[in-house]
Amino acid sequence: MKKAYVFPGQGAQFVGMGKELYESSPRAKEMFEKANEILGFRITDLMFNGTDEDLKQTKVTQPAVFLHSVILADSLTEKPDMVAGHSLGEFSALVASGALNFEDGLRLVHARAMAMQKACEATPSTMAAIIGLTDEVVEEICKSIEDEVVVPANYNSPGQIVISGTMKGVELACAKATEAGAKRALPLKVGGAFHSPIMEPARQELEAAIKATNFSAPICPIYQNVDAKPHTDPEEIKENLIAQLTASVRWTQTMSNMMADECNNYLEIGPGKVLQGLIKKANREAEVNGLQ
Repeated sequence: MKKAYVFPGQGAQFVGMGKELYESSPRAKEMFEKANEILGFRITDLMFNGTDEDLKQTKVTQPAVFLHSVILADSLTEKPDMVAGHSLGEFSALVASGALNFEDGLRLVHARAMAMQKACEATPSTMAAIIGLTDEVVEEICKSIEDEVVVPANYNSPGQIVISGTMKGVELACAKATEAGAKRALPLKVGGAFHSPIMEPARQELEAAIKATNFSAPICPIYQNVDAKPHTDPEEIKENLIAQLTASVRWTQTMSNMMADECNNYLEIGPGKVLQGLIKKANREAEVNGLQ
């Protein structure tokens, strides 16, 4: 039976994350301190003793979730047969699979967070979760909104899609989704329209950083967000990572493809349990565990 490591994205953070790891493992402490040095501020202080508001800032959230995930993964001796990560989590998956080293991964996550924060501030925008409609209906609703940006951003599980776009675009799409019979059309408390064309300035900024970074062949396939397919070629991985910021996260399709490739054992590594829930929705028979 094949085993997959999966990594959460932004939104899974919590105050105190990583503290026990820091205190109990010299290797983990060394990695956290290296991160403080690379980032130029003590992110560990915010992770261990900060406030929810501190951790909600994109420039803090993304490196914090990444660090918690990759330092936990570093403590494991068993190697996975495949990896995947949800949005930001794809960077954690790349480090865990050996495609990126820890330091370069952190630098890219920091660059991504800063670029996304800038794009969010430039264009007021938001996201919303649509529950209880098929993918096709949500896609048609997004296409029907004229003169505004609104797109499917995260295909999380069957019947659960997050849309992303301008404030007006998301508002109109939520109204149409409710009319179409959605169980819920829930605005999310986020600072911007992630995985939409509004992130294009951030994509361009991150592209330069990714192209300047050395990627290696991973020890196992990584199923990437943009096409939900397994990849091992470093150049393909780079191109998909660049496209990720403005493309949909195809998590439903990723889970389907991993299961089709005979994976029935999943370990979510990092804060929260969101991915464990999504995997269980996709396949009740799957063996799903978490490491926090």
